Amino acid sequence: MRHFAIIGSGPAGFYTAEALAKAFGDAARIDIIDKLPVPYGLIRFGVAPDHQSIKAVSKRYDKVADDPQVRFVGNVAVGEAVSVEELRGLYDAVILATGAPHDRPLGIPGEDLANVVGSAAFVGWYNGHPDFADLAPKLDGANAVIIGNGNVALDVARILSKTRAEFAGSDIVGHAIDALDESGVKSITFLGRRGPHQIAMTPKELGELGHLAEAVPAVDPDDFPPLVEDEALDPGMRKSVAHLRAFAGGPPDGTKPKTLAFDFFAKPLGIEGDERVERVLVERTQLDGARAVGTGETYAIPADLVVSCIGYSSPHIVGVPYDEDGGKYRNDHGQIDDGLYCVGWARRGPSGTIGTNRPDGYEVAEQVEGAMPPGSDGGKAGGDALDALLTTRGVRSTSFDDWRTIEAAEVAAARPDSPREKFVRHHDWLKVLGH
Repeated sequence: MRHFAIIGSGPAGFYTAEALAKAFGDAARIDIIDKLPVPYGLIRFGVAPDHQSIKAVSKRYDKVADDPQVRFVGNVAVGEAVSVEELRGLYDAVILATGAPHDRPLGIPGEDLANVVGSAAFVGWYNGHPDFADLAPKLDGANAVIIGNGNVALDVARILSKTRAEFAGSDIVGHAIDALDESGVKSITFLGRRGPHQIAMTPKELGELGHLAEAVPAVDPDDFPPLVEDEALDPGMRKSVAHLRAFAGGPPDGTKPKTLAFDFFAKPLGIEGDERVERVLVERTQLDGARAVGTGETYAIPADLVVSCIGYSSPHIVGVPYDEDGGKYRNDHGQIDDGLYCVGWARRGPSGTIGTNRPDGYEVAEQVEGAMPPGSDGGKAGGDALDALLTTRGVRSTSFDDWRTIEAAEVAAARPDSPREKFVRHHDWLKVLGH
């Protein structure tokens, strides 16, 4: 019997479990270990609450969890309750699927001012992650600045712009929708160092900005290269740029109270304010090939809230070599060391879509299988030994059946227009289980 431990229950973790189960059949026992009592990682805490169709991929993960070879072991923080080295002693292979939950720093003066937050924190706040339930960003000011030109920046802007009625059908948490309902934000500015042809925004998400009830997007027509240059873009990027060109069709007509302004060729130099953010100092840039270089021209943008959406990094783990520049674990096509692997953002850095993690997980599973040919030595103790170790340390893990109990309670507690009301604290989850 082969025993495998996967650290992290997001998309990369579940796809890897699926691949290992197919590769080893009945000869495998696979534990998906997560520090939270509930599964799904990025699907639950990262995907925007108004994108329920994307969250539906969790139904596929449910089927993986129902496989008798696979077990969810929640409420176990690797690095605290148990170390990676201990897990390596218990399992034939350990696969890190931790994702990249930490915000990359801006690296500019003033980023520590009040109401300057990273997107992992802000998204975690409105998605009900327990680490950010108490973030309480101040939304009383009129001006918000979002640094970054990717899909997360779009999510943040859309959430800040929507009316309460537009959240119908979403699972945004109660504390966030109540705060957003009282928000004073009227102007949202995207800052991007380069131009419209260099954005990382996909067409569907970008197009949503054109259908908001009270907000209108605006782009300066002078920021675009000649129209003929769009023809060299790949089809997806061409569609995204077409949306931006449509947004640049004319100035907002004043019928909607909120504006979403794209400020391209804008590099943030610093954030200023007296204790709380008041403005962002920006340098105008220009393209030198694919690089954005400063022109020396500077200006200030009013800002009562700044959300940085410039990328993420994986957590440092004792004994696991780390690539500081990439914000991921050092690996060779997913292998870190004998019996130690990584998948998803922990392997590649924060790039790609949810679906990108599937071939990634299958590739690493193939490597694991190749390192353990039939007849080779196995015999690690696996999950039974982990359970015994956790018991001695007073750690009470949660199972997938426990998750279903929690899920049923969240559904029962839902607002009339929501599929669930997420619990956002450990003690609330465990209380449902009678712990």
